[in-house]
Amino acid sequence: MPSPFAQSRVALHQLAQRLMRHGLILLSMVMMVGNAAAEPSADATEWATAISKHAKDGRVIVFRYVTEFRPSFVKASLPDRVILVWRYETLSGLPVAAEREEMDRMEDMLSPFVEKVGFGMLAMVSTGNGFREWTYYVRSEDEFLKALNVALAGERRFPIEVHTGPDPQWFTYERFRRGIRQ
Repeated sequence: MPSPFAQSRVALHQLAQRLMRHGLILLSMVMMVGNAAAEPSADATEWATAISKHAKDGRVIVFRYVTEFRPSFVKASLPDRVILVWRYETLSGLPVAAEREEMDRMEDMLSPFVEKVGFGMLAMVSTGNGFREWTYYVRSEDEFLKALNVALAGERRFPIEVHTGPDPQWFTYERFRRGIRQ
């Protein structure tokens, strides 16, 4: 049985597909509150989703991101940013169900290896315009890449790009959060 977190990813994707079919324009935030067991990282205590629709081409982008952290969490303790990018081809801008399920499967495989208190945290995910992007903040880029290889060992190669860099101020995450209209 999928976790509540995984079930919410599927529901969110289905909502985005319906919005596209009906031509609705929406930029909103929906809170998903859960206990730490339902979320991938004990550092993240609350998640939200936002869905935006591009005014010119009508494509939607679905964002999932952390909004609250455990009280003792210090962002600077995870100073490196790792972004995984999975590109896909589609007319709608969103992945077809089979590809989305593979993306979710990869995320679920990574979670126990890279989302540990003091090691790393998935901070946000965006899906739309032909790619899904996972943004992790980690203690060490090298440690994350080793954990990534261990987590995915024995699997066929997933079509991802890996982009890394220092971001001790969590600038990428903070810039995104400032851009959300509630």
